[in-house]
Amino acid sequence: MPIRQMKESSEQHLVIKTHLQNSMNPSLKQPKTAQNGKGPPTQEPYNAKTNNQPSPPTKNRGRRRGRGGRKSDQGDVCMRPSSRPCTVAHKPVPENLVVGTPSGSSVENVVHACEMDVGFPSSSKSLSFARRPGFGQVGTKCIVKANHFFAQLPDKDLNQYDVTITPEVASRNVNRAIMAELVRLYKETDLGMRLPAYDGRKSLYTAGELPFTWKEFNVKLIEEEDAVHGPKRERHYKVVLKFVAKANLHHLGQFLAGKRADAPQEALQILDIVLRELSNKRYCPVGRSFFSPDIRVPQRLGEGLESWCGFYQSIRPTQMGLSLNIDMASAAFIEPLPVIEFVGQLLGKDVLSRPLSDADRIKIKKALRGVKVEVTHRANIRRKYRVSGLTSQPTRELVFPVDENSTMKSVVEYFQEMYGFTIQHGHLPCLQVGNQKKANYLPMEACKIVEGQRYSKRLNEKQITALLKVTCQRPKDREQDILKTVEHNAYDQDPYAKEFGIRISEKLASVEARILPAPWLKYHDTGKEKNCLPQVGQWNMMNKKMINGMTVSRWACINFSRSVQESVARGFCSELAQMCQVSGMEFNTEPVIPIYNARPEQVEKALKHVYHASMNKTKGKELELVLAILPDNNGSLYGDLKRICETDLGLMSQCCLTKHVFKISKQYLANVSLKINVKMGGRNTVLLDAISCRIPLVSDVPTIIFGADVTHPENGEDSSPSIAAVVASQDWPEVTKYAGLVCAQAHRQELIQDLYKTWQDPVRGTVSGGMIRDLLVSFRKATGQKPLRIIFYRDGVSEGQFYQVLLYELDAIRKACASLEPNYQPPVTFIVVQKRHHTRLFANNHRDRSSTDKSGNILPGTVVDTKICHPTEFDFYLCSHAGIQGTSRPAHYHVLWDENNFTADAIQSLTNNLCYTYARCTRSVSVVPPAYYAHLAAFRARFYLEPEMQENGSNGHPSKGTRTAGDLGVRPLPALKENVKRVMFYC
Repeated sequence: MPIRQMKESSEQHLVIKTHLQNSMNPSLKQPKTAQNGKGPPTQEPYNAKTNNQPSPPTKNRGRRRGRGGRKSDQGDVCMRPSSRPCTVAHKPVPENLVVGTPSGSSVENVVHACEMDVGFPSSSKSLSFARRPGFGQVGTKCIVKANHFFAQLPDKDLNQYDVTITPEVASRNVNRAIMAELVRLYKETDLGMRLPAYDGRKSLYTAGELPFTWKEFNVKLIEEEDAVHGPKRERHYKVVLKFVAKANLHHLGQFLAGKRADAPQEALQILDIVLRELSNKRYCPVGRSFFSPDIRVPQRLGEGLESWCGFYQSIRPTQMGLSLNIDMASAAFIEPLPVIEFVGQLLGKDVLSRPLSDADRIKIKKALRGVKVEVTHRANIRRKYRVSGLTSQPTRELVFPVDENSTMKSVVEYFQEMYGFTIQHGHLPCLQVGNQKKANYLPMEACKIVEGQRYSKRLNEKQITALLKVTCQRPKDREQDILKTVEHNAYDQDPYAKEFGIRISEKLASVEARILPAPWLKYHDTGKEKNCLPQVGQWNMMNKKMINGMTVSRWACINFSRSVQESVARGFCSELAQMCQVSGMEFNTEPVIPIYNARPEQVEKALKHVYHASMNKTKGKELELVLAILPDNNGSLYGDLKRICETDLGLMSQCCLTKHVFKISKQYLANVSLKINVKMGGRNTVLLDAISCRIPLVSDVPTIIFGADVTHPENGEDSSPSIAAVVASQDWPEVTKYAGLVCAQAHRQELIQDLYKTWQDPVRGTVSGGMIRDLLVSFRKATGQKPLRIIFYRDGVSEGQFYQVLLYELDAIRKACASLEPNYQPPVTFIVVQKRHHTRLFANNHRDRSSTDKSGNILPGTVVDTKICHPTEFDFYLCSHAGIQGTSRPAHYHVLWDENNFTADAIQSLTNNLCYTYARCTRSVSVVPPAYYAHLAAFRARFYLEPEMQENGSNGHPSKGTRTAGDLGVRPLPALKENVKRVMFYC
């Protein structure tokens, strides 16, 4: 991206405009802070019932500041979240709506203007992220260290030059080699002694101006990799450098000082590129990380893979100024082995003496396609090729034309005559390299895998376990490795950092933190312990009973594991039933029918047999729960069982692995009982403050808390749909039970398409729907009240997508509310939850046991909202859980929009307290439960995809009777049964 000329005049500030208002709600001003527990004034409910709960005002909502964004050059755009045809005329996006496109999506997927009864208003309000309302004060103050290193802002002008290389080159590495040669040749002459930094594509950056605004250079590049002592190939390139703009460092300084709200992204990008320049030359770059086999000895992961150690590096704007975030990283690389040895490891057998099966051949082809190899049969030349396939015939049978007369010669003869190389393993296939049209064959034994190729496909379970062993470091060890990395990188000696005047501290940032108190939890009054105060993020169910234990009268068990005898299964079920009773449930000790044994491949037949047999036995009363004993390695059995139970039979299920059945542990049974209770619609515990109505901005008026997430297909799957999930609390004031909905949407689409939608029904006319609307209605039915406040935790959004997600999804929330009742616009707080970041917090003194948990990590409840956080926006880091192994990763919460005017203490305490209400265990969790539940629901829904969609993506045509989602051809998921939607089926 070229740098835009930046002026200090306020007219030049980029302001995001939005269409968040509609004709029913012309104002998005935020309400004054509720005080003394008094909520907003009264509003009519969105059905015939009325209640006396107050409702929010529609005026005077909030703080806003201008903030820059990247402008789309695509003009007016439209998005269709609905799976129905668009029935409303498209309305143009206002010219002052400035948006960007998320990574991996088209610009058509940014703004939704169609299918709504209300369109964009003629006048738009500016949208900016919530400003920090102040700093938190609650909790015990302490000092922690963060892996952020202060970076002094340079005092030099930063200049950008456009780079054009002819002929065009696709490889960044080749581009860098061309530019390195240009700098070597011309630095002391035409470049005026400047040492530029290059992004590998179209932009070059300098500290100070070059002696020209436009200049053409000729560069000759010798491809060293092709030869050792033999002939070397030369390539000639024309390089044109053209001045584009200067970056305004004054703007950056003002932003860091909190005097401007819009971050100068270009200046930050330049500094990031400068600090990465030397590492790009030293190491193997992957995204924002750098890897090398020299940092730490690579560890074998199995099947031809090894782990490389490396480090992550990123420049970030923070309250302490510019900060360089450094963290340790590990990744899987293909081991640089002779190809035959790699194949032997891949297949786990000797391939030299035995022929390959068709399955072996397919596995090899899949593993090697796209991998770069170098030839070893020529003494002085190491030519490199990319593997495109594998021959179906063995090497000894391969022939090819050697001249225009179609004279045929065998591969074996050719290599013997041409290179004096005798092929020893003619029974193995050849690698196909280069262009598929012109077949080039290379015997496996003449090839070696080139070092430094990252493996980006899915790892198997053993490889994941091996990689986790490498990456799992105690906090003290990780801190030391980070400091060693900074020392080794020697930023004070970095010629590029020196050139640009950037100085990096070698000390970890010391940050003021606070440890928030754990909340009191309420259990049932019939237990010995009615209330519980967790200690260091954990507690147990001893002497406690679930606050709302459910009744399970009719249940059955299916045993899919051949190694589990019927008597063992019966004993396990009896123990589990007893644990459910002890924990506070009413659980029938006997199943409706005897335990049913079945083979894993007959899961559907077994489930339906048990379901109908139970119905017959109970004279038509439906089965409430099925227990399933699964083999430890069960392939698709688990997913098939969940899909059939939840979308076909409407039956709750609880799966247990064979290893747990044999080794019955009280802790395991207690955790399973917690899961069963919430699946049946119960509650395990609630916050004491919630039922005492003492939670600020939650207890005063009916409040609904949403969690939302989108999960994307794994790397290598280029057409499978993404899965979106939304959960919402269905009880108030407890805010503990969450109903969930899921939907499939376009591949790698991050914006949730089905939050709100309309379509035309031949009888009813325009019909409104969508996940937000359905969950609001569900809340109304469950509580008898409508939500008068919305808190929305959104997981899985990267910083570059904040604007698009907020614009689109807040608008969908508005329209969902307005579709229920005129002028129904409860105030919304929209919070992004991030776990995929690289900030780590360490105890100030690792020897002080009072400041760490058993794993050596910072204590649960540690919150940071100073120094390493955003200069002006409302964000904080919260480590809400106790570490088990490795280094804890705090969650990063960024409040993008806040019409409820939360104080820092209120939102931090609420978020921390909610982390103690997670239903599946008696520990506080690392991410706020609604976001966690949404992630679980989205992950579960991937099992609902039809088998061919799971394997091949969504390229197939929809079968008769299925509708496509929008214009994108995404087949919808099978619908959840109504009784499943209402409970926490995903737990």
